[in-house]
Amino acid sequence: MPDSPKAIYLSLTKYLFFVCFFIFGHTGFAQVNSEYEFESKTLPGDLLVIDSIIFQGNKVTKERIITRELLFKNGDTLRTDQLSSVIEKSRENLLNTSLFNFVDIDTLQVHHKPDQLFIKVSMVERWYIWPFPIFELSDRNFNAWLDSKDFSRVSYGAFVTWENFRGRKETMKLRLRFGYNEQYDLFYKIPYINKKETLGIGLGAGMSFNHETSYRTEENKLVYYKNEDKYVKKESFAYVQFLYRKGIYNTQKFELSYIQHEFDDTLLVLNPHFSANNQDIVKFFSFYYEFRSDHRDFKAYPLEGYYFDAGLEKMGLGFFTESAVDVLQIMSTYRKYWQLYNRWYFAFGLNGKFSNQKRQPYFLTKGLGYGRDFVRSYEYYVVDGQNFALLKTNLKFAILPTKVFDIGFIPSEKFSKVHVAIYANLFTDIGYSDDPYSDPVNRNELDNSLLVGYGAGLDFVTYYDVVFRTEFSINRMGEYGFFLHFMAPI
Repeated sequence: MPDSPKAIYLSLTKYLFFVCFFIFGHTGFAQVNSEYEFESKTLPGDLLVIDSIIFQGNKVTKERIITRELLFKNGDTLRTDQLSSVIEKSRENLLNTSLFNFVDIDTLQVHHKPDQLFIKVSMVERWYIWPFPIFELSDRNFNAWLDSKDFSRVSYGAFVTWENFRGRKETMKLRLRFGYNEQYDLFYKIPYINKKETLGIGLGAGMSFNHETSYRTEENKLVYYKNEDKYVKKESFAYVQFLYRKGIYNTQKFELSYIQHEFDDTLLVLNPHFSANNQDIVKFFSFYYEFRSDHRDFKAYPLEGYYFDAGLEKMGLGFFTESAVDVLQIMSTYRKYWQLYNRWYFAFGLNGKFSNQKRQPYFLTKGLGYGRDFVRSYEYYVVDGQNFALLKTNLKFAILPTKVFDIGFIPSEKFSKVHVAIYANLFTDIGYSDDPYSDPVNRNELDNSLLVGYGAGLDFVTYYDVVFRTEFSINRMGEYGFFLHFMAPI
């Protein structure tokens, strides 16, 4: 899928790290087990009381962060027929925090008390500090870069992310990028700021400077304007987020942002609709609200469960009338995952966006072909639109169900204990992007038309949320090719 250059780089780095150890250390591997399992010793009687919970392996993570994800606590009474499902779901919740590579939950009988349990939660924590050198390609995705192979469009620098900062699930990110496209930004998120652990806050700010930017879409491909002597686009932003998570699976986010863009005059000449009211300086406040309900078994590569989100974004709150930015968008996503039989799985995802019908500036108009929103087999294209709908389907077979190995010569369990799985899949995607202002001069024939793509792929999944996919796909024009992606297909 069209991943950002940063996401591609981070995923490739982790993937190559694993491959090196797999190749050179394969003879030292010892298989531990074929699935994530826990030991559940069902005791006599219909009811069981949790006497105490023991934690093992959380050298950094605070216990309250772990207990926040559990569906049970000290003193709870559970029916014997619900014990296994409650424990398994709690294990999945902990894995989905992205704080741990492995989690096991075992039950132990209290001596001379057959109706009471000890529960032991064992985990292998991840490595949380990732300093990465930046070597980024400025194309919108890896497959688009393969089409040009232009190494002059390179940016470099350093990106540091610190997950689980202070052991409290806090996140801190710093980026210093120089070269072709400069960018400097800082982000800090605290998931819980109250005793009930329901409210969180995030803060971010940054700026970017670009020598090149796209100013028009022609034949459903981005057309760029480049000036080596000066920046053609500058952006600065700052935002604050408020997070509300009362239970386990539902999260609400409220975000208020300030954004300012500065454009070179040439962009406004090349495309009179590039900016709002053809202004070279555009500044506005933006409000975004999102509701998210996540019931996936493993969010990096789900096989069972479902996911739903709905968001509303208003860009332009009336403070800067000269910019005249007035964009209202409603977005929603639904994804469902099933295990059909034994190693067979099926999934589908449906998402879309609806915008107000007022003509939007080109630099704010995003249809299909950006981020996760694309029809497979159309990776080389963008399909502009103020509204779109997208359906993705996937049938997969587990060639290699999840296996767990130990790499003997690596001393740290954060890297020595590895899980890996391989899936073959068949897929069909259907999409439609509605652009009421499509200009026939630009010959964007994919706008306002049904897009269909299908094909087959091979997915490789391992620890640290690394997913590596290779796919062969065909689109409605009969074009075909191999494509690489670094996230789950749906």
